[in-house]
Amino acid sequence: MSQPRLTEKFTTALVYATRLHGHQARKVSGVPYISHLLSVAALVLEAGGTEEEAIASLLHDSIEDQGGKSTRTEIMQLFGERVVGIIDGCTEWDTPPKPPWLERKQRYLDHLRDASPSVRLVSLADKLHNARSLLADWQKRGDIIWTEFSSSPEKTLWFYQSLLEVYQQTASDWMTQEFERVVKELLRLSTL
Repeated sequence: MSQPRLTEKFTTALVYATRLHGHQARKVSGVPYISHLLSVAALVLEAGGTEEEAIASLLHDSIEDQGGKSTRTEIMQLFGERVVGIIDGCTEWDTPPKPPWLERKQRYLDHLRDASPSVRLVSLADKLHNARSLLADWQKRGDIIWTEFSSSPEKTLWFYQSLLEVYQQTASDWMTQEFERVVKELLRLSTL
């Protein structure tokens, strides 16, 4: 499989994502949030993703975190329907008020079961990077990290296990296997 050639459109998306998320930091580590978006895009490209999937990776949190429907409209104009469709598939909510945590997560899981391969790829890359970051944060700081989240450790781990089941039902590749490894390590640490 030949790797996609990244065009000026990817560069535009990178600048746009930096503008949208430049003021954000990761919850526990305080690392600039753009590092997460870059990591997700890198995972997608390393898995053979297309330029559109990589662009959606850079923007996967933009509708949810940075303006809702107005940001969606802007992304549609800049990057097209396919990119917006992938982002929509990775978005838990886009209209205030933000639904309760469990409702959002259950809806996400339900949608993911029937999602396109592109949505599942970006979602898996996103959740893999989140799980890796959570594991790294736990290894540095221990259980104190859970105070930064709106859900309990048990709920978060339930969500990761549920995601793993969905990913395993829809694909068997290195990224799914890596997600399984990280989730198992998080579960192991949570019982210490």
